[in-house]
Amino acid sequence: MPAPLSDRTVALIKATVPALEQHGLAITRRMYELMFRNPAIAELFNQSHQDGAAAQPRALAGAVLAYARHIDDLAPLSGAVERIAQKHVALNILPEHYPHVATALLAAIGDVLGDAASAEILAAWGEAYWFLAEVLVGREASIYRDLAAAPGGWNGWRDFVIEAVVEESSVIRSFTLVPDDGGPVLRHRPGQYLGFAFDVPGIGAQRRNYSISCAPNDRAYRITVKREAMGRISNWLHGHARPGTMLRVAAPAGDFFLDPASTAPVALVSGGVGLTPMVSMLETIVATTPHRPVFWVHGALNGSVHAMREHVRALEAQAPGVSTATFYAEPAAADRLGVDYDHEGLVTAAFLHAHVPAETVFHVCGPKPFMRAVIGGLAALGVPGERLRFEFFGPADEDPAALFQTEAA
Repeated sequence: MPAPLSDRTVALIKATVPALEQHGLAITRRMYELMFRNPAIAELFNQSHQDGAAAQPRALAGAVLAYARHIDDLAPLSGAVERIAQKHVALNILPEHYPHVATALLAAIGDVLGDAASAEILAAWGEAYWFLAEVLVGREASIYRDLAAAPGGWNGWRDFVIEAVVEESSVIRSFTLVPDDGGPVLRHRPGQYLGFAFDVPGIGAQRRNYSISCAPNDRAYRITVKREAMGRISNWLHGHARPGTMLRVAAPAGDFFLDPASTAPVALVSGGVGLTPMVSMLETIVATTPHRPVFWVHGALNGSVHAMREHVRALEAQAPGVSTATFYAEPAAADRLGVDYDHEGLVTAAFLHAHVPAETVFHVCGPKPFMRAVIGGLAALGVPGERLRFEFFGPADEDPAALFQTEAA
């Protein structure tokens, strides 16, 4: 651990909280603008998160504000630090990248706050930044070591070949990936994701993370990708990736995963393409603990976009502990109630709470409104936080604590 921050630095950082509440997004927008003047640094980031609603700047602004608020007691941020470290490993972030962020952050604070950003304030933020950076670099080094030492593991980018492509729905495809070197792969924890480095003609260098949608094995990974209307890489994968296409892949990462050693009841709750890490969990349970009580609940718009329906049904048939429930928000005319889906409408916390044992651990993944309704609703019904686990697709540009609040709160 790095040396503790000085009392003076802690006081100065706390004093900047009001300014960060008002100007945090402007600071992080400016920071990314400055960083991305260096193409080598820009390549490290998912540029789609910089567009439109600026999800990545919002996520960072929230993280910086949370850091300032908790600078005198960082224990509540331990989960966020682990998530960041895992994301960094999937993107192959290295210690030499951190000075670029420090330079851009301090310059952005100065640019946005002007005279209010005194030399003393900037020095305090410099000290605070490097304290956190040392924590992250240390944790990331440990993760890299573990990945390299594990059977089938590796660091950096490894070439994988697409072995098979499966059409899962009108907007979702699965891609099976095998190492080009013919070696084994690291057995991931069910729920984790892979990092990818793309260099696509007309698009350029791009980084993405995609959840693994198969159970751990020694031979291959599967990712299941939704074609987004404005998704540069998802559209390229759907339009151009085929058996034989080479992809550069980082080792599995992520802090959202199933505990396969547990036999406690588990609910796997997903919306849309959020089912991908859940399928990995479900396959694992069916293969290892088929009598474990599992409640699979999935929400889709309708049958045309419902991915992996028959695969999940086949898994349910193999495991006596598994039961499933499917919700269609807007069933199409061809969708048959009781055959293609079980309930019309949205997945609700009340439904979940009424159908699972009291000790059930919930794993939730899907669009943010879905997650907010489900997790916030379950929390309001008395489900403790330690039994609510969730994954964000993309940057967490909303304080995770907000997910535990109902819409009316």
